Amino acid sequence: MGGDEAEESARIGKRAQNVRELRCTVDEVFDVLADGWVYPSWVVGASRMRDVEAGWPGEQARLHHSFGVWPVLIDDTTVCIEWDPPRRAVLRARGWPIGEAEVLIEARPRGSGCVVRIQERPVRGPATLLPSKLSAALLLWRNAETLHRLAYLAEGGAGRRRSNENDGEDGIDMADDMTHEEKRRDQLTTAPEATEADADPRVVVSEADGVTRVDIAPDADVRPGPGPGMPEADDPDHRDD
Repeated sequence: MGGDEAEESARIGKRAQNVRELRCTVDEVFDVLADGWVYPSWVVGASRMRDVEAGWPGEQARLHHSFGVWPVLIDDTTVCIEWDPPRRAVLRARGWPIGEAEVLIEARPRGSGCVVRIQERPVRGPATLLPSKLSAALLLWRNAETLHRLAYLAEGGAGRRRSNENDGEDGIDMADDMTHEEKRRDQLTTAPEATEADADPRVVVSEADGVTRVDIAPDADVRPGPGPGMPEADDPDHRDD
């Protein structure tokens, strides 16, 4: 490790590291990472995509997204610093006012599946002022869920399906025959162990005195997997470690 890098690590702390074994290939993982439009589906905190630059996921290409929950949304970007599939990708994610973070994603084969490692550390902004142990604890908690979501997308072949949407007969995009809601349900229920409950609405829209309000549904299941009423939901063997 060079002197400059060692000095920076001492200042901002080591990367928080999460590891998860996935039941898919490394190529399927990178198919998801390469599809900028599904970024909010696996990155905790990202709420919507505004634009994906044509060069994504090439180096210095950007994703334009928003962080937060409506009505408090902050527009920001994520830059691809390094793209080396099927080995690793390095992203620099902006999420002000929290700051910026460097995210390293690595994958390697294991048996019929693969192992994915996410390492993250704050590199700029208020988050760098937190004690390193506290910062690492928060990142470990968040990225455990991030890897959980990435697993469901990659194991369900979400990236591969989207890349093949234009392979319809005579060049017709078969996905055009599906409504937005049908595409959403298809994506959320294809992963192994997913149930129809995974595609249930997560928000409730109401109006009162001319004001429209959007709230998280009280029975919304945050994570994919066994839904409300499914016996597997209470089975310890189906819970995350």
